[in-house]
Amino acid sequence: MGSTDYVFRTVWRVAGTPDEVAAILGDATLLPRWWPSVYLAVEPLPGTSEVGTPENSTAPGVPAPALLHTKGWLPYTLRWTMTVTEPVITRGFALTAAGDLNGTGRWSFEQDGPETVITYDWEVSAAKPLLRRLSWLLKPAFAANHHWAMARGVESLALELRRRRHPDDPTAVPLPPAATFRRALHRKP
Repeated sequence: MGSTDYVFRTVWRVAGTPDEVAAILGDATLLPRWWPSVYLAVEPLPGTSEVGTPENSTAPGVPAPALLHTKGWLPYTLRWTMTVTEPVITRGFALTAAGDLNGTGRWSFEQDGPETVITYDWEVSAAKPLLRRLSWLLKPAFAANHHWAMARGVESLALELRRRRHPDDPTAVPLPPAATFRRALHRKP
């Protein structure tokens, strides 16, 4: 494995069903609303999906590719395109990344009593010049940045599941206000 290659396996456990988890994780357009510590902006891309169907008529369960602007706790951001390559179903889905990160990811969901066990396998290579140049030295810090982002993800997912189940609960943590993300996607970090 080269110095710019990363392989991660993350396992989460949340109170909820695989259907609920798939509905949340399978809709990239909502990531900045419920996982704002990592997802700065998401813009669905026009064109053709990975399965070769024309715009606005993707295969069932396969959303349009999306341009993502993401960050962690380290002072850099990443811009990459996420393309869902297998339909979003209650057992999970697969995706590819292209841009500042290139590779594949797979979300898997399994019911365990009242909880869902979520496994994310992520194999990527860093393409952003900063990451490529410094990976040989800072690979442990870059890996820690990923682990930080995923820890924020499970916290945010648990909150989102509670919000969706109890939308009228005044003690539920409210979602941040919706924002227009298009401008942020096109600015340089």
